[in-house]
Amino acid sequence: MKRTFTFIITVFAICGQMLCAGKLAAQDADAAHTDANVAIKFFDRTMYYPGDPDTNPVYIHVTITNTTSKQLRFKLADDRMFSIDFIAYTIKNGMLPHTESLDRKRTTNQTVYFREISLGPGESYSFVENIKEYLSFTEPSIYYVELGFYPEMYKERQLVMRSNRLVLEIKPSPSAAAVSQIGVKNKTAEILKPQEIAPDRVVEQTIVARQKSLWDQYFLYMNLEEMLQRDPMRKKIYRSVSANERTRMIENYKTDLMQSHIDIDIVAIPESFQIERTTYSQTEGSVSVIEWFKYKTYREKKRYTYHIRQRDGIWQIYDYSVDNLGTE
Repeated sequence: MKRTFTFIITVFAICGQMLCAGKLAAQDADAAHTDANVAIKFFDRTMYYPGDPDTNPVYIHVTITNTTSKQLRFKLADDRMFSIDFIAYTIKNGMLPHTESLDRKRTTNQTVYFREISLGPGESYSFVENIKEYLSFTEPSIYYVELGFYPEMYKERQLVMRSNRLVLEIKPSPSAAAVSQIGVKNKTAEILKPQEIAPDRVVEQTIVARQKSLWDQYFLYMNLEEMLQRDPMRKKIYRSVSANERTRMIENYKTDLMQSHIDIDIVAIPESFQIERTTYSQTEGSVSVIEWFKYKTYREKKRYTYHIRQRDGIWQIYDYSVDNLGTE
C-alpha cells in the first residue's frame, strides 16, 4: 500500500514537472514574440484615393525583426490574411470595417497552408500587402493605420504582435472628378473647352479619357504640334511645309495615334495607374505616373513622365518618357 502511494506521488510529480516545463516553454515563446518587432511603412508612396483594391491599391511594406538574443520562430500563411490584420481608425476614433471578401474568407471552412519561418538575432523578414484587401476605404479622410501579426496564425488571436502607426490620407477621387469634368454628350457636336486645372489633374483626365476611349477628351490637353515633332524626321518635314500642310500633318498624326500606328506608348491603355509625383514652376512641369498594363499571364509596370507647359493659364502635355519597371 505504501509503495502504491509513493508511486502515485511520483507520477503526479513527473506530470507536474512536465506541465510546468511546457508552460515555461510557452511563456518563453510568448516572450520572444512579444520582444520581436513588427514595423510597417508605405511601399512606393503616392497619392491614395477611395476605390477598389485593384484600381487604386495602398501597398504597405511589413518587416518582422528578431530583436531578441534567441531564435524567433513563427508561422506565415501563404494567404497572409490568415497571419496579419490591419486596423484603421478615423479621426473620430472609429474603426473601419473589414472587407466582405476578408470576412467571407476567414469564416469559410478551408485548408490554410503555411510555412514555418525562423529568424536569428537581428534578422528580418519582409513582404508587401495591399491594405485595401483588408479594409474598406470609402470616404476621403485621414486614417491611422496599425498592423497586427499573429505568429501562430489568425485562429490564435490572443498572441499578437503590434506594429507602429501610420497616417494614411485618402484624398477625394480625382478619377470621379475627372469624369465629371470631361463628361460630354457623346451624340452631339458640342465643342470641348480645356479648363484651368492643375497639372496632375490634366494628366489624370487624359489617362481616364484614354481608358474610356474618349478621343476628344484625350486630345483636349495634348499639344499635338509639339508631340508630332518629338520624332526628328517628322520635325524636319513639319518645319519645311506650308501652314496648310502642317494642319494636315497634325490631323494625320491624330489619326495614326487613334489607330495605334505610331507612338504606341502614349496611347497604350493602362489597367490602373497612380500619380506618383508632380513638380512644376509657373510655366513648366512634369507629372510622374506609375501605370500597370494587364496581359493574359502577367502585369507590366511602367513609369510615365509627362512633361507639361502652361499657355494662357492652360496646362498641356507636350512630351513624355517611359521607364519599364518589370512585371508582376
